[in-house]
Amino acid sequence: MKHRVGWLAWVFWALGSAWVGAQEASQVPSHLKVASGLELIRAAGPPLVMRPVHAAFDPQGRLYVTDVSGSNEPLKLQLQKRPHRIVRLEDLDGDGRFDRAKVFADRMPFPEGILWYRGSVYVAAPPSIWKLTDTDGDGVADQRTQWFQGKTLTHCGNDLHGPYLGRDGWIYWCKGAFATQVYPRLDGTRFVTRAAHIFRAPWDAPVDENGSIVRWAIEPVMTGGMDNPVDVEFTLGGERIFTTTFLVRPAGGLRDGLIHAIYGGVYGKRQRAIQGHLRTGELMPVLLHMGAAAPCGLLYYEGTALGPDYRFTLMACAFNLHKVIRVQLQPQGSTFRPVVQDLLSSTDPDFHPTDVIEDADGSVLVVDTGGWYKLCCPTSQLAKPDVLGAIYRIRRPGAKVVDPWGHKLRWEGVSPLELARRLDDPRTMVRHRAVETLALRGAQAVPVLAAVLGGAQKQHSAARWRLSRLGRTGAVWALTRIKHPRARAAVR
Repeated sequence: MKHRVGWLAWVFWALGSAWVGAQEASQVPSHLKVASGLELIRAAGPPLVMRPVHAAFDPQGRLYVTDVSGSNEPLKLQLQKRPHRIVRLEDLDGDGRFDRAKVFADRMPFPEGILWYRGSVYVAAPPSIWKLTDTDGDGVADQRTQWFQGKTLTHCGNDLHGPYLGRDGWIYWCKGAFATQVYPRLDGTRFVTRAAHIFRAPWDAPVDENGSIVRWAIEPVMTGGMDNPVDVEFTLGGERIFTTTFLVRPAGGLRDGLIHAIYGGVYGKRQRAIQGHLRTGELMPVLLHMGAAAPCGLLYYEGTALGPDYRFTLMACAFNLHKVIRVQLQPQGSTFRPVVQDLLSSTDPDFHPTDVIEDADGSVLVVDTGGWYKLCCPTSQLAKPDVLGAIYRIRRPGAKVVDPWGHKLRWEGVSPLELARRLDDPRTMVRHRAVETLALRGAQAVPVLAAVLGGAQKQHSAARWRLSRLGRTGAVWALTRIKHPRARAAVR
């Protein structure tokens, strides 16, 4: 009997310790400070994810996370070993904390970004962008294709970041590192470049026998002399803003920042890599200087749940500064004037935010990768793979969005007019899905979209119903994704 009592005491102690451990794991560290009026919760961490870096949602609300091994070995060796993974997280009870994890793809090279689009997960892992597809619905990618092959891998791995979905339906990514890349053109010439670029290609661009997009379908959007363009975001009007390091030669507290990428623009820093690229005058200006901040993840926030002051602003991760900033874009001439405030900050030198994304309910997820990274980072001289990461959620107390993903709405067989009405929906993800669904309808959707824009289809019944400015912008982007002459005419 004495032994049984002792055993029961041990069981209760163990259960109590596990409960306390679980409570501690869900707590937000005291070193984190969020902007006034907002709250912070811990959405995920070990053992679900260990060292998260990037994240992307699918339309079901499942979160795909690049979860690295903590290795700082040379990238060519990591390309052989492939020690990293993609984890899919699910929030089963809707409390904002993820409860279940499944390895979607293991044996991945060093990941540099993630995107879910039209049934597949795209991951930049230099020198390629991988297309990962779960064809049998078991939650594990069973089909892998090198959708894009950059064919260069330097020792820092900043050859490739992304990919990112543009509002035009094209897939964008970034090139850095100054390694020479060659792209043949249809006229028989070649585009040869060492410069940094934002590249893009249509999602449905032609592919070769290996499933890789043909290189003549790839288009440079921006050219630059910066070392490492990282993340690209798109305003409602389609303006491209991107984070980058070494956009100028370090001096006077300047080094990294944000750039407003005008199509065809050539940007600093001044160096031989940008020589020979056509430009009409001086190098284009910098939007925001941030010092040695190592800016990376970037978000253009469209939701309403954080409050009106946050809508249509940028949120940028500053890896070296251990914070996430909010950048209001105030129109100024042909570009913007940035107004900067802290959104989330930390006094812990091991807090390293790497990505920031919007959830369907209007809350914002911030990915903290922990203390493992030191590869080619002049400010991270000591790797701490034992300091693990986490994912935090920023939200406004009491904010509530009903059916944030629009799962209760019928999407199959809905008329183009009803879909067009959803372009005015207050829910961000419903508006995005409406744009995509209308684009998939093709030419069938063009008369309605043209009519609600007030164009040539004025006799159409849809012309009697006007979209807001936000909805009309969505209609333009839906038309842009439709490959049909009437769609082009309606956009013009």
